[in-house]
Amino acid sequence: MNTELMEALTILEKEKNISRDVMMDAIENSLLSACKNHFGTAENIKVIMDRETCDYAVYAEKEVVEEVMDPALEISLEDAEKIDSTLHIGDVAQVPVHSKEFGRIATQNAKNLILQKIREEERKVVFDQYFEKEKDIVTGIVQRYVGKNISINLGRADAMLTENEQVKGEVFKPTERIKLYVVEVKNTPKGPKILVSRTHPELVKRLFEAEVAEVKDGTVEIKSIAREAGSRTKMAVWSNDPNVDPVGACVGMNGARVNAVVNELRGEKIDIINWDENPALLIENALSPAKVISVMADPEEKIASVIVPDYQLSLAIGKEGQNARLAARLTGYKIDIKSETQAIESGELPENYMEQMGMMSEEGYTGDFEDEYEDEGAYDENYDDSYEDEFYGEEDTTDEYDPEDEAEIEFVETDEEK
Repeated sequence: MNTELMEALTILEKEKNISRDVMMDAIENSLLSACKNHFGTAENIKVIMDRETCDYAVYAEKEVVEEVMDPALEISLEDAEKIDSTLHIGDVAQVPVHSKEFGRIATQNAKNLILQKIREEERKVVFDQYFEKEKDIVTGIVQRYVGKNISINLGRADAMLTENEQVKGEVFKPTERIKLYVVEVKNTPKGPKILVSRTHPELVKRLFEAEVAEVKDGTVEIKSIAREAGSRTKMAVWSNDPNVDPVGACVGMNGARVNAVVNELRGEKIDIINWDENPALLIENALSPAKVISVMADPEEKIASVIVPDYQLSLAIGKEGQNARLAARLTGYKIDIKSETQAIESGELPENYMEQMGMMSEEGYTGDFEDEYEDEGAYDENYDDSYEDEFYGEEDTTDEYDPEDEAEIEFVETDEEK
């Protein structure tokens, strides 16, 4: 048993996760390469290796001839009989090859071949490890700034956080731990090239999967995400269990779950809304916190017209149009937002719409609720209250007046009354 070789292969298998069979194949190929350098050919070389004991032997198959013309391929009968006395002219003799006889160059080439195979396998193992984490989040340690890019140590490999994938305003210190989204893993001759991101919308989704058990097990689904990294994210969620509130599950007790994600994103605001198959209701939810009067959506053209109260117009649009822009990305609809006044001017609402709603008149707010009920046909001057006698009973239940009760009441006169 070749114990030294077995121990070396065992260490490689544990430390670098390289298969023993792969390394044995590499050793066989290196021996064939050394024989080719030493003898000038390896066509007749056979390497036999026991995978259990790691014992190996190298043989050169040579034809037995009377007169040797090519020593690499032929052997004389006299020399062949020294190996096996039963051999005759025309037979094939297996001549043992001793690796100790190889020259320095042949040995060095064999060594380089084994080392090259080890490096290739090591790169392949690392690539496979991080390829499994593609489209997922990893924790990395900030190493240094390379120009405007940041070098991140992920453990067995380094990743580069490019300027385009960084959130504006985020500054990291060396040795700081951050979470990153693995966008892509490429296999290159120099090792795996890992592209990571802090701006990708999927980063928010993966963070919620890590924080919210209902999202991880599939009870709550994140249907859509729209994000402007570093500023605000809108996320639409849906529950497959009618007993589970999707928004409440993502927010958590006293906002603990959503706050954990916000802290990881360095204070980025997150709006969580309910997903709805009805596009009009979805758009109404997406424009939250703004109130909406009406939504007219065209599912074929992916266009929606939204009317909001005059005082809610700026809130619906948001700062620099952010709220409307994120709502459009979240729903996939091109959203046109108008105020009540604009809708009336364009003819989308009747001119007397505000009066019909009982909110405004030509002189301003009426404050008269009876007009509103008259419009709706709910108020009648000939109102019959006879049903109250039935409900309360015919007997008068009001208290009778008692003059002594005045003694308990103190009246305070004003100066004018005096």
